[in-house]
Amino acid sequence: MKVVVLSSGSKGNVTYLEIGRKKFLLDAGRNYKYINENLKEIGVNIKDVDYVVITHNHTDHIAGLKTVLDKTGAALIISEKMFYSIPDISEYKHVIIVEDTIDLEGVHVTSFKSSHDAPDSRNYVFECNGKSICYVTDTGYVNYRNFKYLKNLDVYLFESNHDIELLTHGPYPDWLKKRVLSSEGHLCNKDASIYLSKLIGNKTKKIILIHLSETNNLESIALETINNTFLENDIKFNNISCARQNERTEVVEI
Repeated sequence: MKVVVLSSGSKGNVTYLEIGRKKFLLDAGRNYKYINENLKEIGVNIKDVDYVVITHNHTDHIAGLKTVLDKTGAALIISEKMFYSIPDISEYKHVIIVEDTIDLEGVHVTSFKSSHDAPDSRNYVFECNGKSICYVTDTGYVNYRNFKYLKNLDVYLFESNHDIELLTHGPYPDWLKKRVLSSEGHLCNKDASIYLSKLIGNKTKKIILIHLSETNNLESIALETINNTFLENDIKFNNISCARQNERTEVVEI
């Protein structure tokens, strides 16, 4: 299994995942040129991508979607309600509607609802040959009913969007602060760290914090928050990094 976050943040999100014999893009929130060039730099031909998986219909997750689909012919993995909420792709034929689970030639994909202000927003878990990874982003909270999918995975791509103090005293207008802080907004650093402290296990090898706000967060604060939470819970795990908006992460190989 290989994973690299190509871009993560409020201005665009896209991740490359290779698991089993399948190649995935998780969201397509940057333009085709950016995605294509970054894939080339890690030795991947964008036309070899098998599937594009979408979490929700906000622009920072679908800005490059139509072009990527048109140029690659990749299959689109999406829920039915979400598919019909994106007019640009309504005529696309290579669509796999996933409402819960599906097996893609040995890759088991679990789709479950997140809590975000978008039609039928989703998060995902991918499993193959004993390797597992989750993609949890753009959610105001993680429903405890979904913990069963998220326990003791190899890799966690997990939202840690904002520091509450920075957001509260920052430049966002009040309506936007309320949106981010709501149950259909984004995970703050503290909540993300608490969830992760309950989810990771002895199998876990890597945590990448994603969707950090450039306005309301700092990598140092996000990392300090999770490290302190782990220390408070006697969890000895430090292979944690932050994804960035305009700089891809290292390639993580499990």
